[in-house]
Amino acid sequence: MAKKEKQAKEKPLEKHTAPELRDIAKELPDVTGASGMNKSELIAVIKKARGIEDSGRKKQSEASVRQIKEKIRELKKKRQEFLENDDRKMADIFRKRISRLKKKTRRAA
Repeated sequence: MAKKEKQAKEKPLEKHTAPELRDIAKELPDVTGASGMNKSELIAVIKKARGIEDSGRKKQSEASVRQIKEKIRELKKKRQEFLENDDRKMADIFRKRISRLKKKTRRAA
């Protein structure tokens, strides 16, 4: 009987830890700034560099947490302007919008 040789399979990128993904990204010539990226960003960059299509499940909101937080900062500035002008109604509206966006970031994380 012939022996079946086990081929060394690389585990999926999602199963790697962030430091392992950084090491992989540093070996790729097209990737820069790997040390400042989080795990999901590293996976996306590595897949792009290797030419792998990201067929993972998409979340409802495709906006990243960073984009949502940027929008929160903008809304906080607008809310502060309304508070300075004693427009409580508009300030309350912006407070509710900020609260909704914060909930989105918690769900996305």
